Amino acid sequence: MIAVDAYSSGLGVIRVCWMIFIVVWLLGAVSTKRTIYRESRAERARYWLVLVIGYFLVIKSSVLPPPFQWLVIPHTTLTAWVGALLCVTGLVFAIWARVISGRNWSGVVTLKEGHELIKAGPYRVVRHPIYTGILGMFAGTATTMGYFGGLLGVLLVFVSFWLKLKREEDLMLKHFPDEYAVYQRRVKRIIPFLV
Repeated sequence: MIAVDAYSSGLGVIRVCWMIFIVVWLLGAVSTKRTIYRESRAERARYWLVLVIGYFLVIKSSVLPPPFQWLVIPHTTLTAWVGALLCVTGLVFAIWARVISGRNWSGVVTLKEGHELIKAGPYRVVRHPIYTGILGMFAGTATTMGYFGGLLGVLLVFVSFWLKLKREEDLMLKHFPDEYAVYQRRVKRIIPFLV
């Protein structure tokens, strides 16, 4: 009974995290700088499709056929709270990065008027801390839910972000050729000290 209550509580914490994330992102989207370059819909579709499939697998694996619905992480008190902690930590990191990026932020690959290269706060640890935070949220959600399909979904979310960040970095190198090249050598892309 305790494990079921902890599991439900862990899922509740995760739901609240995702609701907070959505509200913060929607509110933040209204105060960005004017866009001077935006990638095409075709370019955006490449990583969005992978992201949507990954999201679907994380959220809906329990109702999909095997092997997606195989429970690979048991529903225990420990896994529920480890997943919730990962999700909360990811949310805090993503929001911190979103606040630091300020009016330069965009949900798609863009260049803003008066675009600045942000290297403060979480950008000192990784070049793409919003993706790091969101990946933490997905990893926490998948850990608590425990299904094989969810873990596969996290991998697809990672691939989606990797495709997108490659496009972003190409744009930053064109706009800040010397400064961004130095920043790339000093700071890892998405996982602190590793990748």
